[in-house]
Amino acid sequence: MGMTLLTKILAGGLALIAAAPAFGSGRTFTPPEGCTAFLTVQSRGCRVSHHYRCDKDPAGDQWRVDFDQEGIFFSSHIDREAQWVESYEMFPTVRQALDPNPADPASFTELLGGADSYDFGLTRSTGERSRVTGYDRLTGKSFTIDGIVLQETEFEFTETSIGGTVLRQAHGHEYIHPEWRLFFAGPTRWSDGTGGTLPVDGSPVDFVFPGEPGFLATEPIFDCDAILSQAPGDGLILKVRHDR
Repeated sequence: MGMTLLTKILAGGLALIAAAPAFGSGRTFTPPEGCTAFLTVQSRGCRVSHHYRCDKDPAGDQWRVDFDQEGIFFSSHIDREAQWVESYEMFPTVRQALDPNPADPASFTELLGGADSYDFGLTRSTGERSRVTGYDRLTGKSFTIDGIVLQETEFEFTETSIGGTVLRQAHGHEYIHPEWRLFFAGPTRWSDGTGGTLPVDGSPVDFVFPGEPGFLATEPIFDCDAILSQAPGDGLILKVRHDR
């Protein structure tokens, strides 16, 4: 699943984390200094994401920040091949990074040819290490969402501890935009490795570009009432976090 993770903390990432508590409902996101936002995506699952690029990064690198009703909760950094360079979970902040020399690097270029497999290691700032294996495959179907044509993929991935314990698994469908070299979430079934599965759908609904109303807004607008209406005991309320 070509998730996004590597080894250096860039100044832009640190600036984002330092500023995170300042973001709140009804406000707009401001990229770190030297970075330019190019896309806001309102998605199902009560999530809004902002995509931006930074001058100091290698060519093709991109960043994404995710907000739910409580504010910013996730940030990720990918390279031109959509490899997970690094990511940050917020409050408390935990960084996850791609280990050097992956056995089978994720490749967006290979996926555009039909399919891509991957096998790579991740290390969290807590010291926890894991291994991710899986594949992405084009289904041959295209969908137009808010006027944007996306190609559908099917995927499957498993993340295990270094000792071999399954930490999480997922399978389902996603969407890609070949020119933007981006993945977008779709209908997925997740498992924590204990046997049960949870269906989630973080599919994009609205694509908002610079100059359009809602660009860089931090308030998600889709499915939020449904999430708030779930009472304790109704099952896991999952924040849809698409890790690329």
